[in-house]
Amino acid sequence: MQAAIQLFADKGYYKTTTANIANAVGVTQPYVFHFFSNKEQLYLAVLEQAIQRVFQTFLNVEAPSDKLKEAMSQAFNELLNSHRNEILVTMMAYTIPETEIRDVVRKGFDQVYEQLKMKFLQAGYPDASREAKIFIGEGLLISLSETIQLEKLLPWYP
Repeated sequence: MQAAIQLFADKGYYKTTTANIANAVGVTQPYVFHFFSNKEQLYLAVLEQAIQRVFQTFLNVEAPSDKLKEAMSQAFNELLNSHRNEILVTMMAYTIPETEIRDVVRKGFDQVYEQLKMKFLQAGYPDASREAKIFIGEGLLISLSETIQLEKLLPWYP
């Protein structure tokens, strides 16, 4: 999984082959197929793992109302530092048109959105839905700027 995550983050879904993944791990391609029936199934496993990591990260954030956004941002930044490739694969997966991948991405982002909205609602934010949307939008912008290596898009860039 780690080799797949690295390759998907570096080369993208379409340019990464199961042969590349097998090579990176030092096994044969049929060995990869022993665990995953095809590349899409491996990608879906990577996505589900990453989405759950994001969900759990935000679920575990506890902060006073006036510090919640800051704590959530810090948690996302720490996640991006500790699991950068996993997060980039997840954030960019929405560009892949395969139906099953789109469904997993849609459900995953919806799950994260609902979690964020609930956090903001419980913290007393007047428009929790809007706050959750903005937070996800900023996360996507950060991921995009990381992917294309354009620092100027990062919120903390001067």
